[in-house]
Amino acid sequence: MTATYYKYILDFKRPSGTSRGIMTQKETWFIVLEQEGVKGIGECGILRGLSADDRPDYEAKLQWTCENIHLGKNKLWEELIAFPSIQFGVETAFLSLVSENPFLLFPSAFTNQEKSIPINGLVWMGNEDFMMEQIQEKIEQGFNCIKLKIGAIDFDKELKLLRFIRTNFSSEQMEIRVDANGSFSSNEALDILNQLSEFKLHSIEQPIKKNNTDSMADLCKVTPFPIALDEELIGVFKQEDKDVLLQKIKPQFIILKPSFIGGFKGTIEWILLAEKYNIGWWITSALESNIGLNAIAQWTYLLNNSMPQGLGTGALYTNNFESPLTVEKGKLWYKSELGWKFEFEQFS
Repeated sequence: MTATYYKYILDFKRPSGTSRGIMTQKETWFIVLEQEGVKGIGECGILRGLSADDRPDYEAKLQWTCENIHLGKNKLWEELIAFPSIQFGVETAFLSLVSENPFLLFPSAFTNQEKSIPINGLVWMGNEDFMMEQIQEKIEQGFNCIKLKIGAIDFDKELKLLRFIRTNFSSEQMEIRVDANGSFSSNEALDILNQLSEFKLHSIEQPIKKNNTDSMADLCKVTPFPIALDEELIGVFKQEDKDVLLQKIKPQFIILKPSFIGGFKGTIEWILLAEKYNIGWWITSALESNIGLNAIAQWTYLLNNSMPQGLGTGALYTNNFESPLTVEKGKLWYKSELGWKFEFEQFS
């Protein structure tokens, strides 16, 4: 078996805003395995500035991984504990290699086009008009769960956007999630949550910055509506540390990005602990290309979580790989007839 890694830059169709700034490009990496003429591919979905493995030696670790591919998936996963995006890439590359179709990793009713995955419609940060445009677009597209990134523009304007949704749709008709990306201070967070509670929100992701576990635990005790941990999980590698974190903070939900938390194996560790402590969870992607998103979507379907998941179709990018993934009326479908437009040779 041989392994090779490749860098790929994804270009956003339009600049996309978060509380950490505006993104115009997204760096990603692929691991391609080959054995007896058969190839498999996995995506290492690093997000600079956020991933735990955003380190100067990242490419060197990719090279080491390819040179030591003979160690196998399980041993490599252990050796790559501090590189969760590479763990995910290795897992999916090995699955791809042994599948009859390198992109059909988890055959199911989803890949047979019989079932879909409910997802949330994501509204990116921007000025008020841009965010309103996106909200109306998601409503027209049939989403009944919308997620807004908040904390970057004037808070009163964000309240106005939420009020628009709630004026037109009850909480039974439209689920609203908000993601603060840690943008509120510990001192102001409860007051902000109380103001937001007027809109009967489903949850708020990461209201304060990670590593303020005492403040986050206090907030989770008194919050008027559920808090979901997101960034808080990044960089927590050992199972015992995951256990301690959840016991201390006691969040209502956790949000799981396989590329950030150790691939499928690392995600399962979090799920088992969450269920042990009656904490809800859902899966989301981390701006991967359709290679990584395809693997996450197929795997997510098998988890039988009926909540809207945080998945998409990679439609953010101008140079993504065309895939069978498509969104209809707020649900992710796998339409085999759409096929893949991908050639391994483009990485040669």
